Amino acid sequence: MITYKNIDDYIKSFSPDVQTVLQKIRQTIHKAEPNATETISYGLATFDLNKKHLVHFGAFKEHIGFYPTPSGTAKFVEQLKPYVTSKGSARFPLTKPVPYDLIAQITKFRAAEVTKK
Repeated sequence: MITYKNIDDYIKSFSPDVQTVLQKIRQTIHKAEPNATETISYGLATFDLNKKHLVHFGAFKEHIGFYPTPSGTAKFVEQLKPYVTSKGSARFPLTKPVPYDLIAQITKFRAAEVTKK
């Protein structure tokens, strides 16, 4: 497994078209929760809030993986129906538009959840 120093290094490891998508996801998360901090965890781009993981995301051969924890996928199960999901994750195909608004909504939900605990 490749070890990345930060999200910039992680994003730079992909093709320019995927870099554009990853940067937009990064910006979407920052806009949804400006107090979140960036790190790398589990080999993925990660945002933390209050010393807890908020969301993770990463690029794969055919999709973007978005990991908002099980509560994040459970809360948005209806909105995530068009995508492959599992407990705590969603796959957004690279051949279709990425649902940035949904990523923002889920991030805001997770931020509220993390700050409540």
